[in-house]
Amino acid sequence: MRKSMYSLMLMDSVVKKIDELAQEKNTNRSNLINQILAEYVSLVTPEKQISEIFSYLDQLFCSKVFSTVQEQCETMMSVKTSLDYKYRPTVKYSIELIKNPKDKFGYLKVIFRTQSKELLDNLQCFFNNFAKLESAYLKSRYNMDIEYSLSGGKFIRSMSMPYGFVVTYDELAKGISNYVAMLDELIKNYLSQKFTSFSQIEKRYLQYINSSSTVII
Repeated sequence: MRKSMYSLMLMDSVVKKIDELAQEKNTNRSNLINQILAEYVSLVTPEKQISEIFSYLDQLFCSKVFSTVQEQCETMMSVKTSLDYKYRPTVKYSIELIKNPKDKFGYLKVIFRTQSKELLDNLQCFFNNFAKLESAYLKSRYNMDIEYSLSGGKFIRSMSMPYGFVVTYDELAKGISNYVAMLDELIKNYLSQKFTSFSQIEKRYLQYINSSSTVII
C-alpha cells in the first residue's frame, strides 16, 4: 500500500498519548495513527496482517519446544531453543515478514550462539547439504527457487508460497511453525547423531512436504 505525507491538526494531549502508546508497541507515531484510522474505517493494513500472523505464530510456538523472544521490530518475531550439545548452546529462529510481499513474503534466519568451531563446522555441513536437498525437491515440484545464505553462525532462507496458492493468516502461521519445528528436529537429530546419514534426513523431509497442507517454498 502506497503512503503519502499529510498535514493534520491534533491536540498536544492526543499526540502525547499516541507517542506513549507507540513506544509501548515498538512503532512510531505515523504508523500507529495509520493503524488506528485503518481500523476505524475497517481497512486491513500490512502491519495489521503481520500482527495477526505473529499472534497465531505465538500460540503455535507455545505448544512446541520453543520460547518466544521479544523483538524491537514490528515485522519480526523470534523463538529460541537449546541444543543437546556441549554447553547446551541456544539456537534462535527469527521470522521476518515483508509488509508488501510479491514473490517472497519473508525470511527465516537461524542464528546459533556458540564459539565452538566443531559445532559451526557441523552446522555448515548440515545446512549446505540440507539446502541442496530441499532445493532439488521444491524445484522439481513447484518450479520455484529459494534464496539461501550461510555464514558463520547464521543461516538465512527466503520464504514464499507456491504460485497461485492462497492461504489464511492462521494457515500461513501453521505452515511457518511446522517448517521451523521440522528444521529444528532435523538439526537436533543430526547433531546428536540420531540421524547418522543424510538419507534419514531426506526421508524425514519428504514426510514433511508430503503431509503438509501449507508447504513453505
